Amino acid sequence: MGRRSALLATAGAVALLTTAGTLTTPAPATATTTASAPTRTAAACGEGSYQAEAVRSGGTWTARRGGTVVHTGGDMRAAVQAAVNSLTAGRTAKERVVVRGSGTVSAGSRISLPSYTVLDVCGTIDVTGSGSGDQAPVYSRGTRDVEVQHLNVTGRPLYGIFMRNVHNVVLGRIDMRLSSGLGVRIDNRGDTSQWTRNVRIDDVYVSGASSHAVETYGVDGITIGTVTARNVGESGLLLNQTINATVTRVDADGAGTGTGYAAFRMANRNGRIGSGYPTNIRVGEVIARGGGRGVFCVSESGGAVIDRVNISDTGNNSVLIENCHNVTLAAHSGSVTGGGGIRLAARSEFANNSDITVQNLTVTNTSVRESPCGTNTTFRNITLVNSSQSVC
Repeated sequence: MGRRSALLATAGAVALLTTAGTLTTPAPATATTTASAPTRTAAACGEGSYQAEAVRSGGTWTARRGGTVVHTGGDMRAAVQAAVNSLTAGRTAKERVVVRGSGTVSAGSRISLPSYTVLDVCGTIDVTGSGSGDQAPVYSRGTRDVEVQHLNVTGRPLYGIFMRNVHNVVLGRIDMRLSSGLGVRIDNRGDTSQWTRNVRIDDVYVSGASSHAVETYGVDGITIGTVTARNVGESGLLLNQTINATVTRVDADGAGTGTGYAAFRMANRNGRIGSGYPTNIRVGEVIARGGGRGVFCVSESGGAVIDRVNISDTGNNSVLIENCHNVTLAAHSGSVTGGGGIRLAARSEFANNSDITVQNLTVTNTSVRESPCGTNTTFRNITLVNSSQSVC
């Protein structure tokens, strides 16, 4: 018996012995899983306890809750949704669905996750066809305490993950190798009077998207580990009107080629709290190779500290800070090589830059320019190598 067959046989045996509807697959002693707390992303996909599963065997998907089959058929989306729908109605603690197998889902459809749901996809969702609106293979709206532990997506989704007006969201290890669409979108645009709150994203890889790898809008409280973007059409990570954000690393190669988008972009009053810009956006490192811009702050955004930058050969500005406030670039160290220069600028419809610090940089084969002069701008500890500087 193969490893996967043995695993399914074990799950079936447990299902016959339990009356609570909770299935368990073998896990190392160091891995722990509970219904109400995020699972460690280091755990292998499918390990630990779960309440329902959707399993592919040949061309047939079977969804089970405990020992009860709730769906059989050839449609992956229908099977996964049936497994999700079989969880306890009105629950106030997380219950988990494990998906075992790969399949196709239409770009015009969704797997909808209600509150207190954990989804762990051990396989690949390939998105085919066309759709419109906010369709996504993984979708949640107006919910709380939703977790996606593992997810692999290929194909042409409108969005890989779409979440709107949600609270307490965890995304674990997300891998999207796309032909179009946007990777992860989390926002509050259904009811802009309410923030989306308390979001955690551990590790996201997106390639081939025609839009952004990861985008937020209207989020208060987000912690991001690593966003890796490869040859996406627009930004690697775009934060719009998002406050209280911590990002460990943005690593982008070819993000926004031929556009004004950037490996890391802040826009639409990102980081603005009330009428001020206290430091509340903290980024450990931005890596940008090629693409459009490296770092772009625009439209009354700010309150940001970026510790390290490593930017080279961008097609547009390496860094553009435009109508922003209280931004520190390279608080610890950084390098900017080739490509477009570092530029501080302003549009007439917004207040000019203020309290911008650019420091601790080695700038090679490009330029540093400020025009018009901002308020309380600081340039310090900048080493120019075959580069020019024109600042106020």
